[in-house]
Amino acid sequence: MKMPTRIAFSLFIFIILSERNIMAMAQNTSTIPVNVGVILDLDTWNGKMGFSCINMALSDFYASNPHYRTRLVLNSRDSKSDVVGAAAAALDLIKNIEVQAIIGPQNSMQANFVIDLGDKARVPIISFSATSPSLSSLESSYFFQVTQNDSSQVNAISAIVQTYKWREAVPIYADNAYGKGIIPFLVDALQNVDARVPYRSVISPLATDDKIGEELYKLMTMQARVFIVHMSTKLGYRLFNKAREIGMMNEGYVWITTNGITDSLCSLKRSVLDSMHGVLGVKTYFQETKELENFTIRWERKFQENNQAISNAELTVIGLWAYDAASALAMAVEKVGTTNFYFQKTNASSNLTELEAIGISQNGPKLHEALMGIKFKGLAGDFNFVNGQSQSSTFKVINVNGNGERLVAFWTPENGLSRKLNSGNTSTYFSSKENVGPVIWPGDSSSVPKGWEIPTNGKKLKIGVPMKNGFTEFVKVTYDPICNRTQVTGYCIDVFNAVMKTLPYAVSYEFIPFANSSGGSNGSYNDLVYQVYLENFDAVVGDITITENRSNFVDFTLPYTESGVSLVVPIVDNGTRNAWIFLKPLSRDLWITSGCFFVFIGFVVWVLEHRINDDFRGPPAHQIGTSLWYSFSTMVFAQREIVVSNLARFVVIIWVFVVLILTQSYTASLTSLLTVQQLQPTISDINQLIKNGEYVGYQGGSFVLPILKKMNFDETKLRVYDTAEECDILLSKGSANGGIAGAIFEIPYMKLFLGQYCSKYTMVESIYKTDGFGFVFPVGSPLVSDVSRAVLKVTEGEKMKNIENAWLGKQNNCIDSKNKVSSASLSLASFWGLFLIAGVASLSALIISLSMFLYKEREQIWIPDHSEGSIRRRIHDTLRIFDRKNLSFHIFRKRELQEKSRIDSDHVIGASEASPNTKYLQSPSSYTTDTEPPSACLGTLGTSPGEYGDFNPNGLASQLEPPIELIN
Repeated sequence: MKMPTRIAFSLFIFIILSERNIMAMAQNTSTIPVNVGVILDLDTWNGKMGFSCINMALSDFYASNPHYRTRLVLNSRDSKSDVVGAAAAALDLIKNIEVQAIIGPQNSMQANFVIDLGDKARVPIISFSATSPSLSSLESSYFFQVTQNDSSQVNAISAIVQTYKWREAVPIYADNAYGKGIIPFLVDALQNVDARVPYRSVISPLATDDKIGEELYKLMTMQARVFIVHMSTKLGYRLFNKAREIGMMNEGYVWITTNGITDSLCSLKRSVLDSMHGVLGVKTYFQETKELENFTIRWERKFQENNQAISNAELTVIGLWAYDAASALAMAVEKVGTTNFYFQKTNASSNLTELEAIGISQNGPKLHEALMGIKFKGLAGDFNFVNGQSQSSTFKVINVNGNGERLVAFWTPENGLSRKLNSGNTSTYFSSKENVGPVIWPGDSSSVPKGWEIPTNGKKLKIGVPMKNGFTEFVKVTYDPICNRTQVTGYCIDVFNAVMKTLPYAVSYEFIPFANSSGGSNGSYNDLVYQVYLENFDAVVGDITITENRSNFVDFTLPYTESGVSLVVPIVDNGTRNAWIFLKPLSRDLWITSGCFFVFIGFVVWVLEHRINDDFRGPPAHQIGTSLWYSFSTMVFAQREIVVSNLARFVVIIWVFVVLILTQSYTASLTSLLTVQQLQPTISDINQLIKNGEYVGYQGGSFVLPILKKMNFDETKLRVYDTAEECDILLSKGSANGGIAGAIFEIPYMKLFLGQYCSKYTMVESIYKTDGFGFVFPVGSPLVSDVSRAVLKVTEGEKMKNIENAWLGKQNNCIDSKNKVSSASLSLASFWGLFLIAGVASLSALIISLSMFLYKEREQIWIPDHSEGSIRRRIHDTLRIFDRKNLSFHIFRKRELQEKSRIDSDHVIGASEASPNTKYLQSPSSYTTDTEPPSACLGTLGTSPGEYGDFNPNGLASQLEPPIELIN
């Protein structure tokens, strides 16, 4: 039973396999060929490599997908590196072969016309090596750019420039569509990192070595030492060979190549790599996978079999893009289906040209849509189109050395330059030296080149200087007829010379006066600055003020003088012959406040001392006089009365401290008024000049005229002066006599002017803020940063002081104008804190004293009485009680005990010495004289009569008046 079963099962398996083979053979016999064109320069390295990869891509694709019904049939054409050849090939393929798509052409120049043909015939054009950004601007929906657009690498290049802080870069590019296409994007990217493009070097692809050398010699005479090379591989090799020959691959030079050259480094000979030693290159990045490794091995073996004349062939990213492009096209064709692979012919006519007679692909729109939707993992990375463009934009920055290339950094749009591709930080854009690896620069130097040099074989820098009629201490131009040369001296010139000597390198320059044919000034300062923008001068040195308007055309160094615009006016001597000058030390509000506090303090002391101190009792006039006398006598600390209350002592201590400060301040101010020369400015501020319609002067050629107009000055009231002497004459005359009431100066001029006329004028107000004097250079000049650092070194050292003393004079030789102009009277603002302390202390003591009084006398004051008249009576009684002596105070108790003891002793002595025969009266001195005038109120409710007794002037006890009782 087992044997027949096994035979039956084997027969079943055989039948199944036979049916599958038959079905496979049927499918193979029913595959649909689809014509596809390939236009390449088959005699070039990239052409041979690309075509080989395309064939291998289709072979691998259909081997892994044998059930697909479509098969791409390649129709190759050799364009022979010719634009016309590529166009003819495309026309032939579309018109005669009726290809459904074209892979190619190889370069950007050939692609322009081919793209137009494809757009007209609705035939997709797929290029894996044409990189020019200008191809994208054609807006052809049937053009697909598998390779990275050249514009995608400009930000990587600008990141390199920014990382090393280079300020200038010169692009060297081929004079064709490929070379020119990247330049607008490159210039914009460099400008975004504040790098200037001073020159663009264009080299023809057909240029001889001599022509290339001539252009390189021209570059050597310029300051820029950073060069960005964008051209074909073949032309680039010739350029570097010539650069090495003439010495431009030495230390100090920087060379950066785009991926057009860098991607092909692996195929170069050792001699070519040696000529590129130290070059930085931007290279397309692709991830190294196991599939890529296996394909590379297979490709090298197959390519070597088909091209035995080429040895050591290495696969580049161009081949990977060709492989992925062919695979994507095969996927798209299979996705479209097996129908409509034909062209609709144009109606035949003898008048139609060959271009007009081409047909239109009926499958083109569907194939276009299919290509737009293709996404897969290719050998070069993720493959997908967005508006016909590949989206991969990761680059490597490599350094060419003797062993080939060395990785310096990766660049991505998200993170910029970084040593590791996946740093984990997706929010930070890096552009610093810490994020790149070490670089060996041309000349085997490890030091980063500064990116520019003063050419030793170049011309001297032309430094423009202004022609001045006045204030020649800053810049003075004189002609020496003996030596037949112009000599330029002055403060600004010495500062500039000192700054240039501080630079770590030598700079040759010469001063050229900005003069006309007659020897006078050739224009305003703005005109002189504009000459730098026009490149007539390499720089301008002089008393040039840094302004916002000028900075739109030129770059300024850091300022080397003080900044600002000020008003200078005459000063007059008020003299000290004033009968009321003793009132001037204090302002009116301080006098009034002081007087009020003297009265207030006297009142507080009276309230605190009235019930316990005999000096503050008596008739009302006596009490008022005593209180005021006591308060005002504190000014000279001559008070005779003694205060006995602790609260009063506290108030007096505070007040004496306040009075001490006031008197000392008053004395110092009055002394200053009587001894120092009293000079006052005739004008206090610039608004007073505008309001009074006074004439105002300003320096000729200065930038302050627009400022004065903005401040609403009447232009007819403005007068120009050129020299310090002329300004002195105008100010001396005054506005009413044909002169001016004030002069507008920039701070450096003002210091010089006041140094000469410090006894007549003073500065009263700073009216405008400026940045001072600076040196002028072209926009983006690399000298600006170095000169600015040198300015800081000079201004912070002794050299600057010596230059100022030599040209502007020592400022301390003239009495400080601030000491000549009297200070204002002392105001309440300087002492309100003292008065606040005295007021709070006095009020506190007053409140405490009254509270204690009301609490102690509460039983006599707060008698229940709800009648309307009783309130007035209660207030009257309260005042009457307050007017009484507080005999319970310890001073009065002590005095009472002493008085009783004296009276008792007098009675005992009188009794023992008296005689009946005595006929004489005793002397008045034998009686006590410690009496007190009768008080206004002599009694109070519930007190004994003897408590408020008094004595007559003769010392005899008088009869006590009965106390006055309050009747409810």
